[in-house]
Parts: sequence; structure tokens; C-alpha cells
Amino acid sequence: MPGFLAGVDLTPNRLERARQRTAHYIDLTSSNPTHHGLLFPADILREAAAAYWDNRRYAPDPRGDPAARRAIAADYARRIPRLEVSPDAVFITASTSEAYSLLLMLLAEPGDNILGPNITYPLCEHFAAAQHIELRTYELLESPQGWSINAPTLIAAADERTRAVLIVSPHNPTGMIVQQPLPVLQQLGLPVICDEVFAAFPYRIPATPPLGALHPELPVFHLNGISKRFALPDLKLGWMVLNKPAAEAFGTRLEILNDAFLSANALAQFMLPTLFERGQPFVAAMQQRFREGLEVALEWLQRTPGVTVRPPDGGYYLFPQVAGWNDEEALVLYLLEQGVLVHPGYFYGCEQGGARIMLSCLTEPAQLRAGLETLTRALSYARG
Repeated sequence: MPGFLAGVDLTPNRLERARQRTAHYIDLTSSNPTHHGLLFPADILREAAAAYWDNRRYAPDPRGDPAARRAIAADYARRIPRLEVSPDAVFITASTSEAYSLLLMLLAEPGDNILGPNITYPLCEHFAAAQHIELRTYELLESPQGWSINAPTLIAAADERTRAVLIVSPHNPTGMIVQQPLPVLQQLGLPVICDEVFAAFPYRIPATPPLGALHPELPVFHLNGISKRFALPDLKLGWMVLNKPAAEAFGTRLEILNDAFLSANALAQFMLPTLFERGQPFVAAMQQRFREGLEVALEWLQRTPGVTVRPPDGGYYLFPQVAGWNDEEALVLYLLEQGVLVHPGYFYGCEQGGARIMLSCLTEPAQLRAGLETLTRALSYARG
């Protein structure tokens, strides 16, 4: 049996080769907060870690450090709407990527399939392939009201070997947030994996509802972590929060799986309650910065001829449509020649609505403004 990624061409694509040859450009694609001045306060990190060193004793819990799980459960109780979960329904992992892998092992066997959105960050296809699980897609549709799940395509993709539905809310890169119960999920009756790593950053709507609160009748696994929430991708800590049906049906088996790896860093788990307790002012400052960045970008793009862009429900990405270009790769290469890097829509599987580009409003404000000026000037010039 061929190994994972066997036969896949791993050489850099045309866009990456062009980027490597370009000496100077403004990067509007980065999602790494530490590259843009978003550094969690060092004094809080030192305080959070201080007591760990004098009392070090490795005593791993297969679900994660109890104090850290209590802090996570308390955070979900503060969500709108509230999601009441026991700390025993929280499982701590080294990352949301690890959580995905554990859930695929838990829910499916080789030859089974899961359903995911046709437009998305290209991550889950690799996890599914590594487990020899098929990732089938359902459609996301854009309308004047925003992006939504196309229910008939979700039904059409399911069969007797479908084991779960993957939903990303807030979605990367469209910014869609599931705001109401989805009758199609009730109809399918399948477990739901909800990636909500951008949940702390709503934009067009006031809050990100936990999907398990919208669907208390279904097993729902919520995935999140400190990478986006606290701009701490380097501390490597994520979690899975199970609503009551998920905890009752899958909690014991998930504990065995998590116990087999015990990947989560003990120091980061120890620090987590302090991060929740003292980190909210930093999170609020990030929220304000992302909001201002989105407003600036929307203002520039909405006045650029040929560009159609809508405010996202949440997150910090924009996914505008650009008229007059049939070839997204040619568009992105042209923009790179003009001095700005964006991603083409096809990087995310988008094949609808003409040419699209993705840009990140996490970008440092001065760099974001300079990049938007270069981008909009280049697009206007190309239209003549």
C-alpha cells in the first residue's frame, strides 16, 4: 500500500516560485500573529509559568490538566448562547490539528467518509488522506446576505459510510458563521466536528454561537485553542469540547485515544487558567485591531472598480471577487509583480463566482494600508 502523499508532486508551484524570485513585496496573506506585532504580554506569561517550576511533577491526565479543563469549561459557559459542559467533557491536545486527527481515528475507519465544505483552508484533506478516509465536499453558497451551507449538496454527499460532518465557523476564508440551527444536520443525524478557532473574532454579527448549543440533540465536537485566541501559536495547546451527546457516546473512547499520545505540553496546560483570567484585555485589543483592519480594507476594496467584497460574519480574512480576470493565477502573478502578495481562490477550492483573492486583515496596520494601496492601484490600472 503506498504511503501518505506517495506520488504527489511536492515541488513548489508557479506562484511559490515567483514569490521566491521577487525581492520586495507586501505580504497580505500571513496568518501568523507574531509576525505582525501581536505578542501576548510577556509579564502575564512569566506569571502564568512561575509557580510551575518549584512544584514540577509529571502527573498526566488523559483528558488534560483538571484546572485547565475547568477554565475551558467556564469559558464556554460565558459564550452566547451559553454551552454548559462538564470539565470531564473537555479534552486537551497539542493543537487543533492533533484534535482533527484524533477525531478521525475515533469516528471513522479506512474507507469511510466525512463531509466538509468545498471552500476551505486546505488542511483536512491531508488529515483524511493520512487516515485513508474520503473527504467529500458540500457547497458553500454566496448571496447578498453572505455565505451559507447549501443543504441539498450536504444531503447528496452523504451515504451509508458517512461518519461525520465538518463545519468551520467562523469559516476560513469566507468568514461565514453558523448562526441558527441547521435542519439538514438534524436530518442527517451525524456527529459534527466544528472548528471554531476564530470564534473570539466576530465582525458582522455580535458573537459566535457554539454549534453544540444550537444542536443539543447531536454529538458536537468543538475545536479551539490558544493559537488564534491568545496569539500564542508557539505554545501549542488546543482542546476539544464535547456537548452532552458527544460526551456520552464518545467520551470514554476519546479518553483512551488521547491517553495514547499525551501530546499536550504540561507547562502550557498549567499556564492556561492564568491566560484566561488575565488575557482578556489583550484579546479585546486584538478584536479592535482586526475590526479596524477589516473596516479599512473594506473601504479601499469597495471603492475599487471591478471588486465585489462583503463584510465577513467573523474572522479576519476577506475573500473578494475580482471582475475581468478569467485566470486567478495570472491575476495573482500580476499583483505580485506590482508588489503585493495575495492568495488565489483556488488555493481554497473555490471555483465559483469568477476570480477571487484572499487577504488577511491580521496584517500590521501600516503594512495593510500600504498593501491595500498597491493592490487597489494595480487593479484599477489593469482595468484601464
